[in-house]
Amino acid sequence: MELKTALITGATSGIGKATAELLAKNGFNLVLCGRRTDRLDQLRNTLGAQTGVHTLTFDVRNREEVIKALESLPQNFSQIDVLINNAGNAHGMDLIDSGNMDDWDAMLDINVKGLLHVSKAIMPQMVERKAGHIINIGSLAGKEVYPKGNVYCASKFAVDAINQGMRIDLNEHGIRVGAVNPGLVETEFSDVRFKGDTDRAKTVYQGYQALKAEDIADIIHFVISRPYHVNIADLLVLPTAQASSTIVNKTV
Repeated sequence: MELKTALITGATSGIGKATAELLAKNGFNLVLCGRRTDRLDQLRNTLGAQTGVHTLTFDVRNREEVIKALESLPQNFSQIDVLINNAGNAHGMDLIDSGNMDDWDAMLDINVKGLLHVSKAIMPQMVERKAGHIINIGSLAGKEVYPKGNVYCASKFAVDAINQGMRIDLNEHGIRVGAVNPGLVETEFSDVRFKGDTDRAKTVYQGYQALKAEDIADIIHFVISRPYHVNIADLLVLPTAQASSTIVNKTV
Protein backbone atom coordinates (compact mmCIF):
# COMPACT_ATOMS: atom_id res chain seq x y z
CA MET A 1 0.00 0.00 0.00
CA GLU A 2 1.39 3.39 -0.99
CA LEU A 3 2.03 5.72 1.94
CA LYS A 4 -0.02 8.88 2.11
CA THR A 5 1.75 12.23 2.15
CA ALA A 6 0.73 14.98 4.57
CA LEU A 7 1.83 18.60 4.20
CA ILE A 8 1.93 20.60 7.45
CA THR A 9 2.47 24.34 7.63
CA GLY A 10 3.86 25.89 10.79
CA ALA A 11 5.61 22.58 11.47
CA THR A 12 8.55 23.89 13.51
CA SER A 13 6.80 24.17 16.87
CA GLY A 14 3.63 23.56 18.85
CA ILE A 15 0.73 21.78 17.20
CA GLY A 16 2.48 21.49 13.84
CA LYS A 17 5.57 19.81 15.30
CA ALA A 18 3.54 17.46 17.50
CA THR A 19 1.38 16.50 14.51
CA ALA A 20 4.46 15.80 12.38
CA GLU A 21 5.86 13.54 15.09
CA LEU A 22 2.61 11.60 15.48
CA LEU A 23 1.99 11.19 11.74
CA ALA A 24 5.56 9.95 11.26
CA LYS A 25 4.83 7.18 13.78
CA ASN A 26 1.65 6.32 11.88
CA GLY A 27 3.12 5.81 8.44
CA PHE A 28 2.65 9.15 6.69
CA ASN A 29 5.28 10.68 4.46
CA LEU A 30 5.72 14.31 5.45
CA VAL A 31 6.24 17.66 3.79
CA LEU A 32 7.09 20.01 6.64
CA CYS A 33 6.91 23.76 6.09
CA GLY A 34 8.01 26.71 8.18
CA ARG A 35 10.22 29.77 8.39
CA ARG A 36 12.96 28.39 10.65
CA THR A 37 15.33 26.29 8.57
CA ASP A 38 17.33 25.05 11.56
CA ARG A 39 14.24 23.59 13.21
CA LEU A 40 13.08 22.03 9.95
CA ASP A 41 16.49 20.42 9.50
CA GLN A 42 16.33 19.02 13.01
CA LEU A 43 12.87 17.58 12.37
CA ARG A 44 14.00 16.00 9.11
CA ASN A 45 16.97 14.41 10.83
CA THR A 46 14.85 13.10 13.70
CA LEU A 47 11.75 11.94 11.84
CA GLY A 48 13.59 10.79 8.74
CA ALA A 49 14.50 7.60 10.56
CA GLN A 50 10.80 6.69 10.67
CA THR A 51 9.39 7.92 7.36
CA GLY A 52 10.07 10.02 4.28
CA VAL A 53 10.48 13.71 5.16
CA HIS A 54 10.90 16.70 2.87
CA THR A 55 11.20 20.23 4.25
CA LEU A 56 10.34 23.59 2.69
CA THR A 57 11.32 26.98 4.08
CA PHE A 58 8.92 29.80 3.21
CA ASP A 59 6.66 32.44 4.70
CA VAL A 60 2.99 31.69 4.04
CA ARG A 61 2.36 35.45 3.70
CA ASN A 62 4.50 35.58 0.55
CA ARG A 63 2.47 34.22 -2.36
CA GLU A 64 5.48 33.92 -4.68
CA GLU A 65 7.50 32.05 -2.05
CA VAL A 66 4.63 29.64 -1.46
CA ILE A 67 4.16 28.87 -5.15
CA LYS A 68 7.90 28.50 -5.82
CA ALA A 69 8.42 26.22 -2.83
CA LEU A 70 5.48 23.94 -3.57
CA GLU A 71 6.35 23.71 -7.25
CA SER A 72 9.82 22.50 -6.20
CA LEU A 73 8.53 19.33 -4.52
CA PRO A 74 10.29 16.20 -5.80
CA GLN A 75 8.16 13.61 -7.56
CA ASN A 76 7.92 11.27 -4.57
CA PHE A 77 6.49 14.07 -2.40
CA SER A 78 4.46 15.91 -5.02
CA GLN A 79 1.09 14.22 -4.39
CA ILE A 80 -0.35 15.78 -1.24
CA ASP A 81 -3.08 13.59 0.23
CA VAL A 82 -3.59 15.58 3.45
CA LEU A 83 -3.07 19.33 3.83
CA ILE A 84 -2.92 20.62 7.40
CA ASN A 85 -3.17 24.41 7.42
CA ASN A 86 -1.63 24.98 10.84
CA ALA A 87 0.48 28.12 10.38
CA GLY A 88 -0.98 31.03 12.32
CA ASN A 89 -0.37 33.27 15.28
CA ALA A 90 -1.53 36.22 17.35
CA HIS A 91 0.28 39.55 17.72
CA GLY A 92 -0.53 41.83 20.61
CA MET A 93 -3.61 42.08 22.76
CA ASP A 94 -4.88 45.65 22.60
CA LEU A 95 -8.13 47.52 22.54
CA ILE A 96 -9.11 48.07 18.93
CA ASP A 97 -8.82 51.87 19.11
CA SER A 98 -5.19 51.58 20.28
CA GLY A 99 -4.26 48.52 18.25
CA ASN A 100 -0.99 48.24 16.33
CA MET A 101 -1.76 48.14 12.62
CA ASP A 102 1.41 46.16 11.88
CA ASP A 103 0.08 43.50 14.27
CA TRP A 104 -3.23 43.55 12.41
CA ASP A 105 -1.46 43.06 9.08
CA ALA A 106 0.58 40.17 10.46
CA MET A 107 -2.47 38.32 11.80
CA LEU A 108 -4.59 38.80 8.69
CA ASP A 109 -1.71 38.00 6.34
CA ILE A 110 -0.64 34.82 8.15
CA ASN A 111 -3.91 33.46 9.50
CA VAL A 112 -6.12 34.25 6.50
CA LYS A 113 -4.12 35.01 3.37
CA GLY A 114 -1.39 32.51 4.25
CA LEU A 115 -3.94 29.73 4.57
CA LEU A 116 -5.42 30.72 1.22
CA HIS A 117 -2.02 30.89 -0.51
CA VAL A 118 -1.07 27.35 0.50
CA SER A 119 -4.53 25.93 -0.16
CA LYS A 120 -4.69 27.50 -3.63
CA ALA A 121 -1.37 25.87 -4.50
CA ILE A 122 -2.45 22.40 -3.32
CA MET A 123 -6.16 22.19 -4.19
CA PRO A 124 -5.81 21.80 -7.99
CA GLN A 125 -4.03 18.44 -7.68
CA MET A 126 -6.71 17.23 -5.27
CA VAL A 127 -9.44 18.37 -7.63
CA GLU A 128 -7.73 16.58 -10.53
CA ARG A 129 -7.53 13.33 -8.55
CA LYS A 130 -10.93 13.85 -6.90
CA ALA A 131 -9.31 12.91 -3.61
CA GLY A 132 -7.74 14.66 -0.66
CA HIS A 133 -8.32 15.91 2.85
CA ILE A 134 -7.83 19.47 4.12
CA ILE A 135 -7.66 20.27 7.83
CA ASN A 136 -7.79 23.95 8.79
CA ILE A 137 -6.61 24.78 12.31
CA GLY A 138 -9.01 27.35 13.65
CA SER A 139 -9.63 28.43 17.23
CA LEU A 140 -12.24 29.02 19.88
CA ALA A 141 -11.47 32.65 18.94
CA GLY A 142 -13.21 31.92 15.65
CA LYS A 143 -16.41 31.06 17.48
CA GLU A 144 -16.66 33.87 20.03
CA VAL A 145 -15.02 37.27 20.46
CA TYR A 146 -13.33 38.20 23.72
CA PRO A 147 -12.02 41.51 25.12
CA LYS A 148 -8.90 42.75 23.29
CA GLY A 149 -9.18 39.84 20.87
CA ASN A 150 -10.79 41.97 18.08
CA VAL A 151 -8.58 41.44 14.99
CA TYR A 152 -7.18 38.07 16.04
CA CYS A 153 -10.74 36.83 16.53
CA ALA A 154 -11.69 38.34 13.17
CA SER A 155 -8.89 36.38 11.49
CA LYS A 156 -10.09 33.14 13.07
CA PHE A 157 -13.73 33.88 12.22
CA ALA A 158 -12.44 34.18 8.65
CA VAL A 159 -10.80 30.75 8.92
CA ASP A 160 -14.17 29.37 10.04
CA ALA A 161 -15.88 30.92 7.00
CA ILE A 162 -13.15 29.74 4.62
CA ASN A 163 -13.41 26.24 6.05
CA GLN A 164 -17.15 26.21 5.35
CA GLY A 165 -16.67 27.68 1.88
CA MET A 166 -13.97 25.14 1.00
CA ARG A 167 -16.18 22.28 2.10
CA ILE A 168 -19.04 23.52 -0.08
CA ASP A 169 -16.93 24.31 -3.15
CA LEU A 170 -14.85 21.11 -3.04
CA ASN A 171 -17.75 18.80 -2.24
CA GLU A 172 -18.36 17.90 -5.88
CA HIS A 173 -14.77 16.71 -6.15
CA GLY A 174 -14.97 14.30 -3.21
CA ILE A 175 -12.47 16.26 -1.11
CA ARG A 176 -12.95 16.20 2.64
CA VAL A 177 -12.58 19.54 4.45
CA GLY A 178 -12.74 20.10 8.18
CA ALA A 179 -11.53 22.34 10.98
CA VAL A 180 -10.08 21.63 14.40
CA ASN A 181 -10.65 24.55 16.76
CA PRO A 182 -8.65 24.46 20.00
CA GLY A 183 -9.13 26.50 23.11
CA LEU A 184 -6.19 27.12 25.43
CA VAL A 185 -3.14 25.12 24.31
CA GLU A 186 0.22 25.60 26.03
CA THR A 187 2.66 26.31 23.20
CA GLU A 188 4.82 29.23 22.05
CA PHE A 189 1.57 31.00 21.09
CA SER A 190 1.51 33.37 24.06
CA ASP A 191 5.24 34.11 23.81
CA VAL A 192 4.61 35.37 20.29
CA ARG A 193 1.44 37.23 21.24
CA PHE A 194 3.20 39.07 24.07
CA LYS A 195 6.32 39.62 21.94
CA GLY A 196 8.80 37.73 24.06
CA ASP A 197 7.39 38.69 27.47
CA THR A 198 7.83 35.17 28.84
CA ASP A 199 6.64 35.98 32.34
CA ARG A 200 3.35 37.37 31.04
CA ALA A 201 2.97 34.43 28.65
CA LYS A 202 3.37 31.94 31.50
CA THR A 203 0.47 33.47 33.43
CA VAL A 204 -1.92 32.43 30.65
CA TYR A 205 -1.42 28.76 31.56
CA GLN A 206 -1.06 28.96 35.35
CA GLY A 207 -3.57 27.52 37.81
CA TYR A 208 -5.16 24.86 35.57
CA GLN A 209 -4.20 22.18 33.07
CA ALA A 210 -4.20 23.58 29.54
CA LEU A 211 -4.32 21.42 26.46
CA LYS A 212 -0.99 20.23 25.09
CA ALA A 213 0.10 20.29 21.46
CA GLU A 214 0.09 16.50 21.56
CA ASP A 215 -3.62 16.52 22.46
CA ILE A 216 -4.44 18.41 19.28
CA ALA A 217 -2.09 16.25 17.21
CA ASP A 218 -3.94 13.16 18.45
CA ILE A 219 -7.26 14.69 17.41
CA ILE A 220 -5.91 15.64 13.96
CA HIS A 221 -4.72 12.07 13.45
CA PHE A 222 -8.13 10.76 14.51
CA VAL A 223 -9.88 13.08 12.05
CA ILE A 224 -7.74 12.15 9.05
CA SER A 225 -7.82 8.43 9.81
CA ARG A 226 -11.63 8.12 9.65
CA PRO A 227 -13.13 6.05 6.81
CA TYR A 228 -13.52 8.03 3.58
CA HIS A 229 -17.29 8.39 3.99
CA VAL A 230 -16.76 10.17 7.35
CA ASN A 231 -15.84 13.86 7.34
CA ILE A 232 -15.44 15.60 10.70
CA ALA A 233 -16.37 19.05 9.49
CA ASP A 234 -15.92 21.26 12.54
CA LEU A 235 -14.51 20.20 15.90
CA LEU A 236 -14.14 22.41 19.00
CA VAL A 237 -11.85 21.13 21.77
CA LEU A 238 -11.24 22.81 25.13
CA PRO A 239 -9.36 21.90 28.27
CA THR A 240 -11.76 20.70 30.96
CA ALA A 241 -11.04 23.87 32.93
CA GLN A 242 -12.21 26.13 30.12
CA ALA A 243 -15.89 26.91 29.52
CA SER A 244 -15.46 29.86 27.16
CA SER A 245 -12.87 32.38 26.03
CA THR A 246 -13.28 34.28 29.29
CA ILE A 247 -14.23 31.56 31.79
CA VAL A 248 -11.42 29.32 33.04
CA ASN A 249 -11.68 27.40 36.30
CA LYS A 250 -8.23 27.74 37.78
CA THR A 251 -8.88 25.12 40.45
CA VAL A 252 -9.08 22.24 37.96
